[in-house]
Amino acid sequence: MNEYISLNEHKFSKRTVKILNDIRIKHPLIHHITNFVVMNSTANVTLAIGASPVMAHAHEEMEAMSAFAGALNLNIGTLTPYWIDSMLIAGKTAGRRGIPIILDPVGSGATSMRTEAVKRIIAEIPVTVIRGNASEIMSLIAPEEEIKIRGVDSLETVDAVRDGAHHLAKILNKVIAVTGKVDFITNGEHAIEVHNGHPMFGLVTGTGCAATTAISCFCAVEPDPLVATAAALGYYGLAGEEAARISKGPGSFQVALYDALYNLSEDKILEGLKIIPVPKET
Repeated sequence: MNEYISLNEHKFSKRTVKILNDIRIKHPLIHHITNFVVMNSTANVTLAIGASPVMAHAHEEMEAMSAFAGALNLNIGTLTPYWIDSMLIAGKTAGRRGIPIILDPVGSGATSMRTEAVKRIIAEIPVTVIRGNASEIMSLIAPEEEIKIRGVDSLETVDAVRDGAHHLAKILNKVIAVTGKVDFITNGEHAIEVHNGHPMFGLVTGTGCAATTAISCFCAVEPDPLVATAAALGYYGLAGEEAARISKGPGSFQVALYDALYNLSEDKILEGLKIIPVPKET
């Protein structure tokens, strides 16, 4: 039985504190194959959480790098055929080692190249968690002509893809996280909502990619990917709320976000997290 069944909102908060402490004791290496836009910011988020980042995509070092990592973070934001092969090489090594693989399908649905790459990655390597906005997740469910997306920005709502994400997660046997005003996380059997976050996230580039990085850090030490994903998104969203409270605009928000991820106290986490299991329909 999935342990999450016994976790109410308060227990989720305590579990989040434990996972965060484990990250800061173990400092897992998170291997990112990610886009040029967010390499710096996601590395800083990884450090602020307490893990260790490495950004590498050369074919010659994929197997060696994945051999040391605690999790593999794949992000298709600035995709090329060479990078797709990098992801497949690293993913197969990670799969043999049994380490979690977290996929961010940035802009999937915007072009056939991105959509086909995501589907190939999912088919060929054992992805653990897929985290995307509503349009990106919709691209894995619906025909291409039905996808509403502008570049990498979603034109769909989380509610529009909840049922499809739940069904797809069950078919693929993976965790799927759809992020938006309220995050929806499912493994096809159970579902969780995260009500933390702030509109300022939408004014700074790469904050969705950094959410995926947070999931990678949490999955590196927490064996249940459903729990790890919900805890990571709650913690990341709460840090955003704290950052927005003291910042004056997008620039200071980004700096304040790093500080909040680093400094968020146990009391703040216990008081502020809003991670709510969704009751199963009878």
